[in-house]
Amino acid sequence: MGRTIFVVDDSAVMRSSLKANLEMQGFQVKMAADGAEALEQLKNGLKPDLILTDIHMPKMDGLTLIREIRKLPGFRFVPILVLTTESQQAKREEARRLGATGWLVKPVSGVDLVNTIRKVLPGT
Repeated sequence: MGRTIFVVDDSAVMRSSLKANLEMQGFQVKMAADGAEALEQLKNGLKPDLILTDIHMPKMDGLTLIREIRKLPGFRFVPILVLTTESQQAKREEARRLGATGWLVKPVSGVDLVNTIRKVLPGT
């Protein structure tokens, strides 16, 4: 099986759509509905090759999630892409400062998403 992408988004439709698109491209996909659930999965041993997160989610937002992921052992260099409807430059800069690798604004085409993943994930 291909590299593992961890999709974190509170929209079940978005998670499902991303999963279908990424699996067609040969990726294995794991999912969480919010930042708190995602962080729990990571602390319990999930080791994705790349994390794709929304910003606006209940329980724990994407910016907090990025900050917390970067504190975990072994996650310093795991690429984190933000996929969100948010387009404010200040939010982008904050995400980058917290450790995000890249930023994509929804809606994004499947081709653009996969191309971006391949740019930040060596060997795909």
